[in-house]
Amino acid sequence: MDLGIHGKRALVCASSKGLGLGCAEALAEAGVDLVMNARGTDGLEASAQHIRDRYGVKVETQAGDVSNADDRAALIARAAGVDILVTNAGGPPPGVWSDWERDDFIRALDANMLSPIALMKALMPTMIEAGWGRVVNITSQSVKAPIPALGLSNAARTGLTGYVAGTSRQVAAKGVTINNLLPGIHATDRAVSLDTGVAEAKGISMEEAQAQRAASIPTGRYGTRQEFGAACAFLCSQHAGFIVGQNILLDGGATNMTI
Repeated sequence: MDLGIHGKRALVCASSKGLGLGCAEALAEAGVDLVMNARGTDGLEASAQHIRDRYGVKVETQAGDVSNADDRAALIARAAGVDILVTNAGGPPPGVWSDWERDDFIRALDANMLSPIALMKALMPTMIEAGWGRVVNITSQSVKAPIPALGLSNAARTGLTGYVAGTSRQVAAKGVTINNLLPGIHATDRAVSLDTGVAEAKGISMEEAQAQRAASIPTGRYGTRQEFGAACAFLCSQHAGFIVGQNILLDGGATNMTI
């Protein structure tokens, strides 16, 4: 399918690896030029060159932490005028309710709620002026079904979801859509971190922890960055202009819900 976005320009955050990289690759395959961001320079430059070599699109890079005000300002300046924004940031650490203090919540809100909002506020005006734009926020299945060990993520990402619910309806008539992608477990570093915690807590091997988690997913496996990226690219396409303010699960059926 021709996504109709060849020649558009996109900012994809946290795109040196994992789900962000999957989104960057899928957009590049559709002919979209990229601004890629990540905290680490080496990994970012390697992934950017991989995409240049494979897809032949223009790729700019801007290393930095989106939750840092100075880094974010530099990223916004580099990405000025983009047609597509994909926000993404690693989730805060797991724990239990008694582990977290106010500063922990502030850090989670900065990374997973306030930074995406700041990027939208900075970059959507030019989309509105042009009469076309796409925003996709990578959040989590936890906004549909909170995960007890991920209280920081539950709180911050649900706050972003509420913001998007209202804002998306305000800009839709301007040709700009905002939607959220809610990943379940995918074969990324985040899964490795969570499975390591389970293995240590239960005194089992990493392979056993992964097998137990996979068994809880109806598909019987973890997702891949490629299939996640394909979903992201579709939401950024010309065909998705009637999808507004939605929270779309990509979790292999693990979240057992009717809505």
